Amino acid sequence: MAIPQSFIQELLARADVVDIVGRHVQLKKGGANFMGLCPFHGEKSPSFSVSPAKQFYHCFGCGKNGNAISFLMEHAGMTFIEAVKDLAQQYGLQVPEDDVSPQDRARAAQMREQQATLSSVLEKAGVAYIKHLKNSPRAIDYFKGRGLSGEIAKTFGLGYAPEGWRSLASVFADYNDPLLVDSGLVISGEPGEENAAGEAKRYDRFRDRVMFPIRNVKGECIGFGGRVLGDDKPKYLNSPETPVFSKGRELYGLFEARSALREHGYALVTEGYMDVVALAQLGFANAVATLGTACTAEHVQKLFRFTDAVVFSFDGDSAGRRAARKALEAALPFASDVRSVKFLFLPAEHDPDSYIREHGTEGFAAMVKQAVPLSRFMLEAASEACDMLTAEGR
Repeated sequence: MAIPQSFIQELLARADVVDIVGRHVQLKKGGANFMGLCPFHGEKSPSFSVSPAKQFYHCFGCGKNGNAISFLMEHAGMTFIEAVKDLAQQYGLQVPEDDVSPQDRARAAQMREQQATLSSVLEKAGVAYIKHLKNSPRAIDYFKGRGLSGEIAKTFGLGYAPEGWRSLASVFADYNDPLLVDSGLVISGEPGEENAAGEAKRYDRFRDRVMFPIRNVKGECIGFGGRVLGDDKPKYLNSPETPVFSKGRELYGLFEARSALREHGYALVTEGYMDVVALAQLGFANAVATLGTACTAEHVQKLFRFTDAVVFSFDGDSAGRRAARKALEAALPFASDVRSVKFLFLPAEHDPDSYIREHGTEGFAAMVKQAVPLSRFMLEAASEACDMLTAEGR
């Protein structure tokens, strides 16, 4: 897709780099410029300068610099096209696309509007779930029992979906609004399940579950994961695929982990929401999780926008090994001499959350250091079905 250079210049002329950076970095006026802690490397004294006159940022510590577009690319992990589109949307501009027909352009605009609407519906539900959590001692006790603080719950927007089939009816004035079904918050019954008034039966998808909002790299709510408090099945329930949510492309906790990925120097990929939140609580805020699906090439590609090193963490049982094989297949196309991919196998009785609680932060950090490099795991995986005692097998 070709975007005219003239539009790029117009966009940068309209955008205020101080405003864009200020949404992610706490800035304070310092002479003609604004100063803050660099979001690209860990530091205690501000060395990150943003110039309103030059519309330019520069870190005197790590050397990162650029304009509003490059900031979105570096900080939010966007591609150039994504950053331009995001910035244009913020300033009410339509991106001209030389190789796109007017019909396709209209469809793209309609889709963007639909996505923004669905995200606002999901955000509203998320606020309601947070309020319900404050009034649910049972849900609070669950999180406390997992060692979570109120601060970490606030960071991840944790909440609670109460019992009852239609609790969202008190949140949304029109419970029959199609957007509630389109966003995955409400399930509409099958034909033949109509109520007495001839309307399709509707009920909340998430009931009596602690809630984990799923955010995209821009921080917009695109779905939820819910965990039961009792013995109901399934234990974990994700939002369905929607125009804003695709579990094969999204990673839980990536928005919250962006700064920590740069500080730690690697991404730790786990298998569950609670692993991510618990690890963040205990010093590993660089953890993310796949959303109930095998790791995909899109997951890996997205991670490599933020870091050059990825450590996949799996249980040591057969299911964990199978998941690791899937991750290996997804990561291979992106492996290079400047990227590191490793595999961490915990004892079968542990997940990252339980391991770090039993062995401490240092014990878990030691396990991460012992993670198996991609090259070694690839040879191990390739030799599983071979008799290595024979020349043919080797």
